[in-house]
Amino acid sequence: MTRLERAERPRGRRQRDEEGRDQGQSAAKPRGEGRREKRRTAPGSGGDALLRGTVRRTWFIATVLGFCSTAAAGCALAVPAVIGHALDLMLDRRAGAGPWLALSAVLLAGEVLLEAARVLLSQLANARATAWVRIRALTGLLGSPLERAASYSPGDVAARLCVNAADSGAAPAALATIVSSLLAPVGALVALALIDPWTAAVFLAGVPLLLLLLRAFARHSSDSVGRYQRVQADIAARLAEALEGARTVAAAGTVEREARRVLAPLDELALHGRRMWTVHGRAVAHSGVLLPLLVTAVLVVGGVRVSQGALSVGDLLAASRYAALAAGVGGVASPLGALVRARSAARRAAELVDLDPMRHGCAVLPADGTGALELRGVGVVRGGVPLLTDVSLKVPGGATAAVVGRSGSGKSSLAAVAGRLEDADVGQVLLDGTPLSQVARSDLRACVAYAFARPEFPSGTVAEAVAAGAVRTSGEQVRHAAALAHADDFVRLLPQEYGTPLDRAPLSGGERQRLGLARAFVRRGRLTILDDATSSLDTATERQVELALSRSSLTGTRLVVAHRVSSAARADLVIWLEAGRVRRVAPHGELWRDPDYRAVFAPGPVPEQPATPYPPTAWDPVSAPDSRAAPDRVPVQEPSRTPGAAPPRRAGWPPAALVARRGRGAGR
Repeated sequence: MTRLERAERPRGRRQRDEEGRDQGQSAAKPRGEGRREKRRTAPGSGGDALLRGTVRRTWFIATVLGFCSTAAAGCALAVPAVIGHALDLMLDRRAGAGPWLALSAVLLAGEVLLEAARVLLSQLANARATAWVRIRALTGLLGSPLERAASYSPGDVAARLCVNAADSGAAPAALATIVSSLLAPVGALVALALIDPWTAAVFLAGVPLLLLLLRAFARHSSDSVGRYQRVQADIAARLAEALEGARTVAAAGTVEREARRVLAPLDELALHGRRMWTVHGRAVAHSGVLLPLLVTAVLVVGGVRVSQGALSVGDLLAASRYAALAAGVGGVASPLGALVRARSAARRAAELVDLDPMRHGCAVLPADGTGALELRGVGVVRGGVPLLTDVSLKVPGGATAAVVGRSGSGKSSLAAVAGRLEDADVGQVLLDGTPLSQVARSDLRACVAYAFARPEFPSGTVAEAVAAGAVRTSGEQVRHAAALAHADDFVRLLPQEYGTPLDRAPLSGGERQRLGLARAFVRRGRLTILDDATSSLDTATERQVELALSRSSLTGTRLVVAHRVSSAARADLVIWLEAGRVRRVAPHGELWRDPDYRAVFAPGPVPEQPATPYPPTAWDPVSAPDSRAAPDRVPVQEPSRTPGAAPPRRAGWPPAALVARRGRGAGR
């Protein structure tokens, strides 16, 4: 499944939710859905596995980083001994102190260079691990079934891919930093024991208290970090929703109210943030008091041992330095906090990584297939609400089928399962006699093309946007497809024509739809599905596109989600949906005799029960002898696309009267 098709998920989720609410029906979840949901939300070991993957992915950098950290720790441990020995030589007025001082300078310079290399390698490891986590999470999201990925809002996905992935990618460097932070203190303790066991014993007496502080820090920090990240994702989701509906918010004058809604969780975020940094500050403060006390105790004991003649002045200097290095174990709190954040963030990123992928078979569609589409007992249930129920139909190869029905009847759900953007819960979908679930992914996406009401395009030029997909296309094919979609005219007016970058080509809604149609036409697939793909086109342009297609060499089956009578009239057959079920499949001319079918295109709210024949009135065209004939032109005013909203009406003329006036030419 391509990224371009996945870009339509937000719209598809909202439309299916609307369908479920309009139907107002309930049903039990299909078998296995509850288990999949539990598996998605359960915080299992996916996060830990993801962190192990980041370490494996950056093993070479981590190895070099570990070497630099170990070498830097070695230099830091050698400096006190070298300086202490040089001091003893100078105090005893013996020769040879110069080379030791030079060696100490070399060790200090090496420590500085190795530390700089450690910082650089840490940032490189963070970048590579973060990129790997983001690719894995995005691959899992795009490879999962549409209905599963649609449960994540755009803002939540952005938070997981940006913030949580970056925190997860910090794990390898944090681990290396923790190791280096422990190497120097452990080596310093060993050096203290070699200089004088009493100094090491004094320092070790306070280590258990330090370990308790670090354990409490890790436990409390994990809980507060997890809560902070969840609230952060909630704010991101609200912000994404507000940006998506920015024009609606501006038109309604509700900017301040929307800002308050987006920032409503801010107090909770501040609460968890204060708790998180309070835990961190408390750990740093406690270690900041405990460690200097231990260093002071070591110096006191060392001074006593010097007075007893057991230690030299140089040994005391080295012992003081080693005590300071051993006290650096408190510095492990910062990388430990980063590791805690990485583990919590990895759990959230792993939810995307561990999404069950859409399974594909290895079958290949027949080479001589014409695009015959068949649905056998298809049912779709989302959130306990049936969107499609026992849908069985056949569309002959090469035919154009219009899918009509009121809002909430399941049109978009039918379009989604017909090309396997999502799987049906029950039943089968076959293309040229082959179940789509058995078709190889590459063959499926090469043979099935989609166009949507709100097409999304990757960054690049206009030509690249049209050519994007599973099929390689030439420049001539791109221009031919654009001409079929009546996009060639406005594309040639752009500064660089087909080479114009999309971000420098301001496009209207209708122009974007025509580019989306061109992207579908360029594949020359055996099944083309247009899900409300001409909603922003005027009637004349839509008719021109249809005429161009009818005269072109493009073959295959077309499934068109139609809202206009004209689109249904020009189709070979019409699939009439009602409450998720197929009411009838027949040509438009035959269906037009049914008043219930004509009511589908009439403006007004959705009735709770199917429309029934009504007695004719003085102005009702049903009573006219020629009104039952199927028009080949638009006989009614176009209904509003907003559910429940009536279109503008001509003063003094009810809609049916307009039908009567325009319907007189129905036979022309």
